[in-house]
Amino acid sequence: MERQLSRRSFMASIAGAGLLAGQRQALADTWPSRPTNIVVPFPAGASTDVVARLLAERLRGELGQGFVVENKTGAGGNIAATSVVRAAPDGYTLMFSSSGPLATNKLLYKKLSFDPLADFAPIALLGDVQGIVAVHPSLPVSSFAELVAYGKANPGKLTFGSPGFGLMGHITGELIQRKAGFEMTHVPYRGSAPLATDLLAGTVNVAIDFLPSYIPHVKSGAIRALAVTSDQRAPQLPEVPTVAEAGLADVNATGWFGLVGPKGLPEPVATRLAAITRAYVDSAEGREKLAVIGVRARTGDAAALRVAQTQEIARWADVIKAAGISLD
Repeated sequence: MERQLSRRSFMASIAGAGLLAGQRQALADTWPSRPTNIVVPFPAGASTDVVARLLAERLRGELGQGFVVENKTGAGGNIAATSVVRAAPDGYTLMFSSSGPLATNKLLYKKLSFDPLADFAPIALLGDVQGIVAVHPSLPVSSFAELVAYGKANPGKLTFGSPGFGLMGHITGELIQRKAGFEMTHVPYRGSAPLATDLLAGTVNVAIDFLPSYIPHVKSGAIRALAVTSDQRAPQLPEVPTVAEAGLADVNATGWFGLVGPKGLPEPVATRLAAITRAYVDSAEGREKLAVIGVRARTGDAAALRVAQTQEIARWADVIKAAGISLD
């Protein structure tokens, strides 16, 4: 009797799994039948937002339905991420984000309502973006080495801005100070736009941020670029050295962009999205549009995005701990 019940339970579970798989396949076959929201954790005009809108335009053209970018800011991207984690995994709510909400926030926040690795369905990796160390021309330094020397000679005098507490610019600034042996006062902003505005006005001495927002100001001479924080020079600013070339080894801080959905997203939907994303990034049009805004084309499937998340967490764990960066 017990064996019969056990067999019935087993068969029922198989049938349930089959029904669920059938429902997911049916959803995938009809998706998208209405507009899809792409949640972006950062303000309009930020690098993440600009790339998300390029992707949304391509998805709209390929799939014949609306893909609406929704900027949902706050808490270092956690508000947006939480809303996506809690959304139905039906393909109509996605998130396009940089590495903060998808990786390093796990190290920064004591109480995080989601796990970047466990609670998202990875879809695709799309491009990366270099960081920049830029200063207002009134600061009497013309190179990265001179900035370090000035910081050492004037302890506590320099201020450096980042686009947000715990974001890439902030932790990169902490890494640079730790390795170079000088200190600056951190000033967090709500995004790149207000930071760039204050750097242009001389309100803050140094900006450490993603490159795209600063390219036109460097070219016009309104601000001075001292270094890029990646292992290669930026094609848009070939005269600007890397931090390593400027004398500080083992600093390679870049941001990447990933497309995810809630856990349980039907695999056919994820596969379809990934294919369109990859084709766009690999196309001449996609590469050109990304290059114009300072983003390097980089394609990867769900597995590649998962590797990027894992590596990012490992790369920054010691830096964040040593700097004592912690948020509730």
